[in-house]
Formats: sequence, structure tokens, C-alpha cells
Amino acid sequence: MKFKKRLFFTLGFLCLASLFLVSSCGKKGPVLPPIKTGNALAAPENIAYTLAGNQVILTWTHAIDPVNARLQPQAFKVFLATKQPDDCEGCPFAFKNAGLVPMPAMVYRQDLSLGPHYYFRVQAIGENDIKSAYSKTIYIDFKK
Repeated sequence: MKFKKRLFFTLGFLCLASLFLVSSCGKKGPVLPPIKTGNALAAPENIAYTLAGNQVILTWTHAIDPVNARLQPQAFKVFLATKQPDDCEGCPFAFKNAGLVPMPAMVYRQDLSLGPHYYFRVQAIGENDIKSAYSKTIYIDFKK
């Protein structure tokens, strides 16, 4: 009788132990610092553009949210993606870093050429490389 109890206990323990081993994937994510409420950057807003000849002038605003995003940006990164008119509709395109605008300026200028469709978005950059979410993406179909 003792043997059966010991066998039953051992088998039960092995089943539980195997459940814990099988249920974990073993895949770990990157180490992230703790997030404190308000220690974030707000995304740039009201992104707009004007055309002056073959140059686009982007402008945007940035407001600090004292509750959720109270950090002050040091600069803004401007991202650009281009797509040719004959590219497939809905095909993905990649944004690339187009420039860095230091505070307090919120204006970016770039020459455009005929042909591609242009997509711009802006991201606030703070101390210790803290980044905001992206602004809304604007689309420019440049035609002279």
C-alpha cells in the first residue's frame, strides 16, 4: 500500500512539474525600464504643409500634457516615405529618417521632385532618447 501511495505521489508530482515546463515558452522579451505615469513625450500634432515652388514646408505643434506626457522634447525627427504612382495600391512602404529639427523650431523644409507620392510624419525626441508616438501621416502628391 505504501508503494502505491508513493508511486501515485511521484507520478502526480512529475505530471505537475511537466505542466510547468511545457507551459513556458522560454522566449524572453527585451528588458524595459519601468514606466512612470507622465514620464512620456506627447506626439506632435497639427502637422501641415505648404508648397513653395518645388519645396515643401512642414509645420507642426507640440503640447505638453501635464498628466500623461509632461516631458519636454529636445528635437523632432522627420520621417519620409515615397511611393511611385505605378506601385501597387496598398503595397507597404518604409519610412526613412529625413531630418532632425532641434527645439524650439517646428518647421522642416525639403525639395521635392516630380513623380513620387510623398508621405511625412514627425516624432518628438527627448532626453535619453525617449521617443513619442508618431504624428499623423500627411500625404503630398507633388505636381507642378
